[in-house]
Amino acid sequence: MRKIFIDTGAYLSYYHKKDTHHQKSVETWKNITQVTKNRLITTHHIIDELATLLGRKKDYQYAAGKIKKIFNSNCIIERTHEIDERMALELFEKYADQQISFTDCLSFVVMQQQNIQTVFTFDKHFQYAGFEVIPPLYN
Repeated sequence: MRKIFIDTGAYLSYYHKKDTHHQKSVETWKNITQVTKNRLITTHHIIDELATLLGRKKDYQYAAGKIKKIFNSNCIIERTHEIDERMALELFEKYADQQISFTDCLSFVVMQQQNIQTVFTFDKHFQYAGFEVIPPLYN
């Protein structure tokens, strides 16, 4: 079974039609959800970030509806613990010069712990951290 981590940008670009990556996101979602052996995983930090961003870009009622949809989907929402957050803080300090978000650092920790190599994102930081990014990013 292939595990795919879902980053904020994957959701945001799918639900926000004015996003520059919307069409690519729609295509990628179609591709990864057609394969029943894919296990989709995200974190509650991603959901938190998405709710805020969608609320600001669209409206909060719209955002709430999309978050409910994610909760009712087959995507596994991982919860982090203090130890994970401390590990993420170490990465946050380590990559301070690259301005990688704390949420991304938490995602890196979860992906490493769960042995997840692939991430659906439009964020180049995951590529820099050594993960396979879908769809492929071009620098």
